[in-house]
Amino acid sequence: GEALVVLATLPDALVGGILALWISGETWNVSSLVGLIALFGIAVQNGLVLVTQTRALVAKGRPFEEALREAAVGRVRPKLMTAGTAVLGLLPLLVMPLRGTEIERPLALVLVGGLITSTAFTLLALPTFYVLVHDLRQRLRARAGKRVHGEARAPSES
Repeated sequence: GEALVVLATLPDALVGGILALWISGETWNVSSLVGLIALFGIAVQNGLVLVTQTRALVAKGRPFEEALREAAVGRVRPKLMTAGTAVLGLLPLLVMPLRGTEIERPLALVLVGGLITSTAFTLLALPTFYVLVHDLRQRLRARAGKRVHGEARAPSES
């Protein structure tokens, strides 16, 4: 279940990278694909931090939703600072028409577009998705438990 939560960050990062290339009129090339690989690493790390922090708080005895809320709120500033500094660091590649930047420009575009959408998704939607996955997992476990207990009682009743 938690792997699904972590991997849910990838489509949103991809959409941001594709949109940035499309809006700028750039095309896919080796540089943009390298940017996409780096972007996926950052997006997965953001999701992994949320899941890991939530699990650590649950292990300390906090209820799941309280732990998730605390983990999500506690990571807002670090995520915004990380994404913000990365975007600011890449801005010169996007706005300065220097010789040689035409090669790195698609990489920077993919990273900036993907960081914006991925960070927004991680902060706003990922906690909700995590709750949905957690609740579904709990319901499936409860249903499986009822089935196991129901099968265990049937032979003793006859």
